Amino acid sequence: MQAVEKVLQDQVLRVAQTVEQQLDAELQKLDELDSDGIEKLRQDRLEQLKKEAKQKQHWLSIGHGEYEELTEEKEFFAVTKKSPDTIVHFFKHSTPRCKIVDFHFNILCKKHLETRFCRLDVERAPFLTERLKIKMIPTIVVLKDSDFKDTIVGFTDLGNCDDFSTEILEWRLAQSGAINYSGDLLHPPDKKKRSDKQVFVHKKHTIRGKEDDDSDDDFE
Repeated sequence: MQAVEKVLQDQVLRVAQTVEQQLDAELQKLDELDSDGIEKLRQDRLEQLKKEAKQKQHWLSIGHGEYEELTEEKEFFAVTKKSPDTIVHFFKHSTPRCKIVDFHFNILCKKHLETRFCRLDVERAPFLTERLKIKMIPTIVVLKDSDFKDTIVGFTDLGNCDDFSTEILEWRLAQSGAINYSGDLLHPPDKKKRSDKQVFVHKKHTIRGKEDDDSDDDFE
């Protein structure tokens, strides 16, 4: 037992020494900077901030930051052509669970300006519904450079419950590379319950609006 503890202590010590050496090297670089070097760092940072601001303005100009409903399939192709990263919620007005996705997307679209969030009524999109083999709603489709990268059908990937957190959906979307994510992709965030007072039914609906209690997406 003592031998194991000794090995662990040695490993921790080596890691600490490596980190200390890296910090020392970075501090030395800063110490060696003259006024010209500091000014260059400042200018580089300023240029980076200007570039980020310009990119943000471009995203806003093409509809990012808002959760928009597309009225027809032509809009779908126009949007995905303009925005390299697009997430589309295929929904139906009569399906209560689609309102849950709407709730979270209204939050995420403002947090992740780099991605376009929108929704499309399956009844207005027969071609896409057939092409993407959408059988259950809600269905979330992730696109990268107009190519289909990922699909989330129902809430199976989100904890098999209706009160999953926005953070869980954010994490799942990040796994497809659709959004910029700084968290741990290997482990989902803590499952936090929704705090709003909305009540949602626990029935899964097909595109035709019929309850489908025997499907894989039934959460009863």
